[in-house]
Amino acid sequence: MDAIAETGRCPDGYLLGDLPVRRLGYGTMQLTGPGVWGDPEDPEEAVRVLRRAVELGVNFIDTADSYGPFSADHLVRRALHPYADDVVVATKVGLTRPGPDQWIPVGRPEYLRQQVELSLRHLGVDRIDLLQLHRIDPAVPLSDQLGELRSLQDEGKVRHLGLSEVTVDQLEEASGMATIVSVQNRYNLADRAADDVLAFAEAHDMAFIPWFPLATGELARPQGPLHTLATEIGVTPAQLSLAWLLKRSSSILPIPGTSKVGHLEENVAAADIVLSEGDFKHLTESV
Repeated sequence: MDAIAETGRCPDGYLLGDLPVRRLGYGTMQLTGPGVWGDPEDPEEAVRVLRRAVELGVNFIDTADSYGPFSADHLVRRALHPYADDVVVATKVGLTRPGPDQWIPVGRPEYLRQQVELSLRHLGVDRIDLLQLHRIDPAVPLSDQLGELRSLQDEGKVRHLGLSEVTVDQLEEASGMATIVSVQNRYNLADRAADDVLAFAEAHDMAFIPWFPLATGELARPQGPLHTLATEIGVTPAQLSLAWLLKRSSSILPIPGTSKVGHLEENVAAADIVLSEGDFKHLTESV
């Protein structure tokens, strides 16, 4: 294997609409209770994680009204408000939570508006930097859902719009109705089903925000491709997964989440790993 670890390098920046962010962000979903329901067992550690992320240079925080619900938003405000000028807080609306591990899309315009108003209040802001439609509700015309979000944007309550877990066809349709600056789909080294969505994002200057960015399980097993190469380099499989994403495309903006400061520091350090072409190819073809 080629030597691939270099230190002292920050990840390349990305322009999210007109907002500059570092390419390694932080996702808040794990700052809640089991099943992404309720408050965390250790709220003080959650606050430390958020503050440490910003101390380490992370300036893109991704949350959602449905995390808790609202538990993550309250923690973000408690830890980071008033927000530093360069900190970009993104949130999502459009999923209801009837209970732990339960997610139901609701895209009625009046519901989306209510949730945006609540997000503004809970996050303590006058305008949301990036508002993402968490899921497209198949029971409501997309034009009605995006139309309401566009209205909120026109009113100055939303700066930029994004989508989450969509197909290329849906992304094309949405792009004809509004300016979409980001798309957030499940994507990692082991799950590249959204390669076509990534290609669309690259071609249209959109950020591609992979959720569940860490390839675990079979790939990270002892003697598996991630574990073997990570051991050779002296990094962790999780760090190697993030390094692969950062090299995969300059449009990719990973948002690994964690509830522990130590794990956060490990994730952020992945930005200093520079994969050689040979090792990137080896990992890509190992799946």
